[in-house]
Amino acid sequence: MSGCLNLVATAKANAHTSGDILVYSTTWCGDCRRARRVIAEAGLTYREIDIERNAEAARLVECLNDGLRSVPTILLPDGRTLVEPTNATLAAALRSFPSDPRQTLS
Repeated sequence: MSGCLNLVATAKANAHTSGDILVYSTTWCGDCRRARRVIAEAGLTYREIDIERNAEAARLVECLNDGLRSVPTILLPDGRTLVEPTNATLAAALRSFPSDPRQTLS
């Protein structure tokens, strides 16, 4: 997939630099609501990006998932990517991040 390497590298660098947990989602996705709830319950800041409203975000999700628009796709500041994680997998991945009560939506 042409251009994927640069797109993924840039997105991961941005997540690392900002310290944001990036949640790529859609409005209709039940698993996305569940993932947001797990992150919120952990007291962490996240930025949600709707792939149906943001073409570049949709392309990034496709690049990370072999052409599929799998959501939620979550980029963590430490470089890890989680795709449709279970509550337990997501909670375990979040334990290494400091709590922050703010949550943002973009």
